[in-house]
Amino acid sequence: MSEPERLLPQPTDLTRPFWEAAQNHQLTAQFCLACRQAQFYPRPFCVKCGSEKIEWKALSGKGRIYTYTINQRAPNAFMKTRLPYAVAIVDLDEGVRMMGNIVDSDLADIQIGKQVHVVFEALSQTLKLPQFTLAPVTPPAR
Repeated sequence: MSEPERLLPQPTDLTRPFWEAAQNHQLTAQFCLACRQAQFYPRPFCVKCGSEKIEWKALSGKGRIYTYTINQRAPNAFMKTRLPYAVAIVDLDEGVRMMGNIVDSDLADIQIGKQVHVVFEALSQTLKLPQFTLAPVTPPAR
């Protein structure tokens, strides 16, 4: 039996720069050239000052879990094969929030405030999805 088909994001003119960067393992967000505000999700103008002078910039991909949930019920057949799975809202170091799954991590280790970093899941030949994984814990210096 084959795996159920996954629903794929559909890039638009507005979101295409985000998806093209993700294809190259780079997480990006929009930055306003007028007020220097970072924003995500993509919009055609700055939500702080209204300027249309927006550019895409690379992010570090590092952040902390703001909140999360462990899903025990799947919204579709594909995600049913991944149960249980974690979905988190991540506060990225550059000041924007993104949502993504916490992958390649023990679900019991996920906590609010834990550090994460971006990883990319290949969805197709031309589309990679940013996800997050728990950052390794560094032991305190002696």
